Amino acid sequence: MNQTYDIIRGTLLLLVFLLVTGLVLFRWLKRSKDDPGVLIIKWILTVPLVALAFLSVKLFSWAGPFVIVFCAVILSIMWTPNLASSLAKPLTNAFDGGTEETEPRPFYSIARAQQKKGNYTVALAEVRKQLDKFPNDVEGTLLLAELQAIHLNDLPGAAVTIERLCNQPGRPPQQVAAALNLLAGWHLRFSQDREAARLTLEKVQLLFPNTEMALQAAQRIAHLGDAEMLLSPHDRKRFAVPEGIKNLGLLKDQSHLIPAEIDPAELAAGYVKHLEAHPLDSEAREKLALIYADHYQRLDLATDQLEQLIQQPDQPAKQVVHWLNLLAHLQIKHANDLAAARQALQRIIDQYPGLAAAENAQRRLDILRLELKGKEKSQAVALGSYEQNIGLKSRP
Repeated sequence: MNQTYDIIRGTLLLLVFLLVTGLVLFRWLKRSKDDPGVLIIKWILTVPLVALAFLSVKLFSWAGPFVIVFCAVILSIMWTPNLASSLAKPLTNAFDGGTEETEPRPFYSIARAQQKKGNYTVALAEVRKQLDKFPNDVEGTLLLAELQAIHLNDLPGAAVTIERLCNQPGRPPQQVAAALNLLAGWHLRFSQDREAARLTLEKVQLLFPNTEMALQAAQRIAHLGDAEMLLSPHDRKRFAVPEGIKNLGLLKDQSHLIPAEIDPAELAAGYVKHLEAHPLDSEAREKLALIYADHYQRLDLATDQLEQLIQQPDQPAKQVVHWLNLLAHLQIKHANDLAAARQALQRIIDQYPGLAAAENAQRRLDILRLELKGKEKSQAVALGSYEQNIGLKSRP
């Protein structure tokens, strides 16, 4: 029984030894700079030489030491280059990068250098050379579109390049949305084509519905501007600048020079009309909420507008935190409602416990009562009647 156990144990140890040795030799063969055939021949010659060195004393008696020296000389001649290379490898790797294979990557340094020199056609050709080798490289594709749109006046070609990028399978949504936003900006900048820009941004909404990218595209659509703002500088309407007021410092009354303030009611009506066409425009809705609170003293309407923004899906956390802080501010400013302000700040803490905004909201909660007292002290106080000409009285 013990003999069988020893045989099995020895066999397993031999198999483990052979497996480990095989793996080591395989990695050595794979990472070696030598010819694989030469390395294999060295291994084959090494085995009998080492065996001969160990058995030489028994086999050759007094001549055994000479045989050992002979074997050692042969082994040193074979393996000295390999040992020297292994010892020097940490130093040489710092200069030649070692034996690790580098991942092939495109290089656009030549193209960018030609772009800076103004040789845009040459730069375009260099980019295309790299894209022939790496057709799915996003950096090169965007550089190609940039050269076409900005430097070669080929906006249709740039649009085709961006479309190809967007149609590549497996492309991350953020890259596709960024490329389409870039193309929309070029439509506005170079061709003043508001409709093409709108269609490009709508494609972002179509491809990625119910996402922050779609919401940002809606914001840009709402602020594309009218046709006059998109005209080139030489086609824009010219405005005559009137001559300034002379002797301004000698005028007794300068009240007529103060520019008339825009009627808040007119602004509110404009924002309402704008929001009917672009309900996702958060900037316009926030301004409308401030007009409701500050001008009309309708905190309920302002709260409704802010809540629409806060409840809008896919809003960035930064924006939601801003609106909740604004809601707390309006509750203190216009209603002296400490409980409502606390509730708004608590929502920040509950919704974003891992963000710094939650810590800031907690700090503000701790001093919210002081903020309310400061607001009450800053309110205008009616002055009583005081004796006139007090400064002209003679001393007693």
